[in-house]
Amino acid sequence: MKEIRYPDYDNSILNLTTSILKHYKVETNHTSLEKLDKVLEKNYKNVVFIVLDGMGEHILKNISEDGFFRKNEVDCITSVYPSTTTAALTTYYSGKPPYESGWIAWSQYFKEYGRAIDMLSHRESYQNDNLKNARIDVFKEVVNYEPIFSRIEKASPDVKTYEITPDYSDVRAKRSIRANNVEQICENIKMICSNKDESKKFVMAYCDNPDGLLHKYGCTSQEAKDMVLDAQSRIESMSKELEDTVIIISADHGHRDINKVYSILDYPEILDCLIMPVSLESRALTFWVKEDRRKEFESLFNKEFSEEFLLLTKEEFMEKHFLGYGEKHKKIDDFIGNYVALSISDAIIRLETHLAEGKKVKKSTHCGLTKEEMEVPLIVIE
Repeated sequence: MKEIRYPDYDNSILNLTTSILKHYKVETNHTSLEKLDKVLEKNYKNVVFIVLDGMGEHILKNISEDGFFRKNEVDCITSVYPSTTTAALTTYYSGKPPYESGWIAWSQYFKEYGRAIDMLSHRESYQNDNLKNARIDVFKEVVNYEPIFSRIEKASPDVKTYEITPDYSDVRAKRSIRANNVEQICENIKMICSNKDESKKFVMAYCDNPDGLLHKYGCTSQEAKDMVLDAQSRIESMSKELEDTVIIISADHGHRDINKVYSILDYPEILDCLIMPVSLESRALTFWVKEDRRKEFESLFNKEFSEEFLLLTKEEFMEKHFLGYGEKHKKIDDFIGNYVALSISDAIIRLETHLAEGKKVKKSTHCGLTKEEMEVPLIVIE
């Protein structure tokens, strides 16, 4: 069993975003990071924030213990929970924790459709349908949020905001630029920051690696190492060319290799206790259990998985504020069943039905409660 690391909503990626919002006079009910506040008080013309997906604290330490990123690291903070891109990246884009945004995990069940939906691709989780005949768009009407870009420009009209994202990403800012690797990201950041107009600028850039490489090749792979070292070199070179600019770098979550794979379909006694299929993610699962079978379910699940998953009732899960604090999103009670199981090991439980096979098993992944997944670096380059 690995060391458990709970989300710290006083020292997390939510608080990083809050520092940026606070700097631009955006009202927020969340606390900021004092170390970052002090840097931003210097009032740089350009504030650049780069998210390197999956580059957790332990990934970075293993790849480049004494490199440029580590030399400029000012803190180790936690992700939100679940430690997954859906929840974490939405926290960055919305300035809200999962508790407020309703964005919790990869696959969430919407009673509006009677389907589990992949949150980032907007497709049905098992059959990959595109929901083209849906009467409403839940992403526009149910789990919509105002991105930080428009919030910043409303509170600070003298600031222009930009987002830099891969080709496939949703557009969240009116100034949206496509870039599919760190080289393209750096070129666009230099272009934006070298503009001689008088406006201040906030730039948020998202890179979907090393996450993609970690999923495919694993935490100690040469492919992931090469990508992080290349990103480090390019960002270091870029930083020397920029004037009156602060660069903030972090990740959405970390990673850990997977060594045990279970299928929920292999446990018919557990399945018989359930009302509907399991959802969320393979390392953070939620179960809708028949009321008269709850004790039986607890016994069966813990008999099989107590060394690898922390089983909590919904009440226990909510009381411990895993999803954060604030104004509860109206869909939370729909998305979370009466039990959750959180991975504390190197195991996953595939989310499958007899109609469709679960997602492809990846060599490395995230969404559990180990420190490798939960801890991310806060890097500041002035």
